[in-house]
Amino acid sequence: MFNIDFTGEFAAFFVFSAIMICGAVLMISLEKVVHMVVSMAAVFLGLAGMFVLLEAEFVAFVQVLIYAGAVSILMIFGIMMTKHQGAEREKAKPLHEALAAIGALCLFGVLFYAIRSTTFPEPAPFQAGEDNTMAIGELLYTGYVVPFELLSVLLTVAFIGAIVLAKKEAD
Repeated sequence: MFNIDFTGEFAAFFVFSAIMICGAVLMISLEKVVHMVVSMAAVFLGLAGMFVLLEAEFVAFVQVLIYAGAVSILMIFGIMMTKHQGAEREKAKPLHEALAAIGALCLFGVLFYAIRSTTFPEPAPFQAGEDNTMAIGELLYTGYVVPFELLSVLLTVAFIGAIVLAKKEAD
């Protein structure tokens, strides 16, 4: 019925998928915010692995550098710099949990049916020697140099503003 070629790429896809799914489930299930950030970093690393499988090495590198590294560290610093009072946990509502589970199963069923009934086009043959990182760099520094520089200024202003707000809160 299924003609599946079990290769290393196939196994890596399922390993990265498992990392991403487990990280996402832990992200919404854990109670300590630091543990949630670590789970989110696992999702980001699994996504970077998926980008490597798709031969988008530059995007995978940026994913690890920006999201798994910088955003996770920034969130941990934000957690450490803010005051946390022990908030009481809301009582579990079995009806809401049952409805959420039914909704999740229905969504899974719809997505499973949609994926199984869709006919996907054949992938293009692999073209060795393409350097997508160089193409992105050339496009970034020729056609999009002004938005790139504006984005760097915006990120610098946002970083300085976050420091000022954190300093005011500390005083």
